[in-house]
Amino acid sequence: MEVAVLRSLTAAAAGLAVATGSVALAQNPPLDRITLPAGFSIAVYAPDVPNARSMARSPAGTLFVSTRQAGNVYAVLDRDQDFRADEVVTVATGLNMPNGVAFRDGALYVAEVNRILRYDGIEGRLQNPPEAVVVDEAFPTERSHGWKFIRFGPDGKLYVPVGAPCNICDRTGEDQRFGTITRMNPDGSGQEVFAHGVRNSVGFDWHPETGELWFTSNGRDRLGDTSPGDTLNYAPDLGMHFGFPFCHQGDTPDPEFGERRACDEFAAPAQVLGPHVASLGMRFYTGSMFPARYRNQIFIAEHGSWNRTPEAGHTGYRITVATLDGNQITDYSVFAEGWLGSDNNSWGRPTDVEVLPDGSLLVTDDGAGAIYRITYEE
Repeated sequence: MEVAVLRSLTAAAAGLAVATGSVALAQNPPLDRITLPAGFSIAVYAPDVPNARSMARSPAGTLFVSTRQAGNVYAVLDRDQDFRADEVVTVATGLNMPNGVAFRDGALYVAEVNRILRYDGIEGRLQNPPEAVVVDEAFPTERSHGWKFIRFGPDGKLYVPVGAPCNICDRTGEDQRFGTITRMNPDGSGQEVFAHGVRNSVGFDWHPETGELWFTSNGRDRLGDTSPGDTLNYAPDLGMHFGFPFCHQGDTPDPEFGERRACDEFAAPAQVLGPHVASLGMRFYTGSMFPARYRNQIFIAEHGSWNRTPEAGHTGYRITVATLDGNQITDYSVFAEGWLGSDNNSWGRPTDVEVLPDGSLLVTDDGAGAIYRITYEE
């Protein structure tokens, strides 16, 4: 397996020429364009993490970062703990859309399209990673919505979504896992479907007090610029169905499949998000740095639309916050924006969020190939 220590990020941040093979430096992302609430600031945490997608942080502080198009998995290291990465190590290359990463008991788990890999004792062998152990290689091979976000739940099980292999279809007769979120034991045994009717979830988390699952899901395309919306969903119980492909956003029957089953048969979304915003990574905020009103609220990375008409303009390209009162969403608002310019062109795309132990918030940007850190000071 090819392994490469990419660079000293101190040198990269200074704009020095560094030999990185085919890896391109992400030079000076225009963070002055990002608007945040009063008291908040954003800075570069790691300026050169090509195609950075999902994040998983080990208890020892190693930040593992996936990619989708690049086929790599990185370890981002802040050795001097100054909240700016010192080094990026490529620990895996040539993988098939390795969008999902998770960490448990010293091992890094990586999700490809059709299999889950495990790298045991990875932190002691970043320069020479062990051979991957195949945990499960029986997932569908379809690449459409085949990239996966994975995390371990409070029940100790690994949650693995299986996106619908289409814009709109019903292929559960071929494989009941299409359009679901599954879960399994860490060794791959005991796999079961936890949630049905989920078109494509690329982000989920569990409420820090109740331990109940919340997840984002991408709505279908080609029903116009304004509908349906993406959704934020609440799944406290095993076996719930969230409507796909029969019903969208809780109240919109599908033109092709809607006659088969009515919308009121399914769990309604906790919040309808913007149409085509491509809601991806989400986390409950569990830190103490931000004002108390953000505690246990949901931060969502909205990657941004790709197929709205020029007249309608793009949506997303921002970080939003969903505010909860118990299990009810009382507000859904923009927290950080500016990745999309007034000319309807974007320079970056927020992809995932992660809360650091000091309470700051990391944001990956797979468009600019960088990771940012958002802080608050009264």
